[in-house]
Amino acid sequence: MSVLMEREIDKLKKKIMSIGTLVEENVRRSIQTIKNMDKKVVDEVNEIDDKIDQWEVEIEEECLKILALHQPVAIDLRFIIAVLKINNDLERVGDHAVNIVNQSLALHHKHSGSIDFNFVEMAEKVQMMLKNSLDALVNLDAELAHKVRIADDEVDDLHRQMYVKVEESIKSDRESTGYMMNMLQISRNLERIADLSTNIAEDVIYMIQGEIIRHSPDLTSGDIKMK
Repeated sequence: MSVLMEREIDKLKKKIMSIGTLVEENVRRSIQTIKNMDKKVVDEVNEIDDKIDQWEVEIEEECLKILALHQPVAIDLRFIIAVLKINNDLERVGDHAVNIVNQSLALHHKHSGSIDFNFVEMAEKVQMMLKNSLDALVNLDAELAHKVRIADDEVDDLHRQMYVKVEESIKSDRESTGYMMNMLQISRNLERIADLSTNIAEDVIYMIQGEIIRHSPDLTSGDIKMK
């Protein structure tokens, strides 16, 4: 690798982690609004999302420039390809954070209902998946990326539980339909963030192994090798 390309890749690493930090922060803020609506937080989430959108475009342009000027190969090429995909997934995570804020805002303006569901467990798992996927990227840690894949099943189970509870609640109290649907949408957005975190983890494994595992069974840590 030339010194110039090495500098460009190092700069790209810093940029992808910067957007990752912004996205993590926005997810955290959006989750706060589920129980405690704060107009200031709503405004902050939307402002940060605008920055995320700008960063996403800049990072994509940076990747394309490196591909055109330096024609990277092997792990450097895989890194650029993975960053292009991860960059897009992070922007989509940011969009889901905005959706959560909007659904939470609607939730607090509707007929209040009650449902036996704890968003805390689901939110904590989703935030940890996002954090671990980004840590796996920084440290090129395929084993940690594999753990993210496993955790996705747990979030899917929680979302299914939420669907059942919402369905039961609507049957017993038709007036709470709008409220319950907002609850379900929040759960759906959290589940989508988990899916996108899994995508990031799979791209990290591709970067390290050179293999696309998106539709393959879960790997064991013993199967993960640097190529």
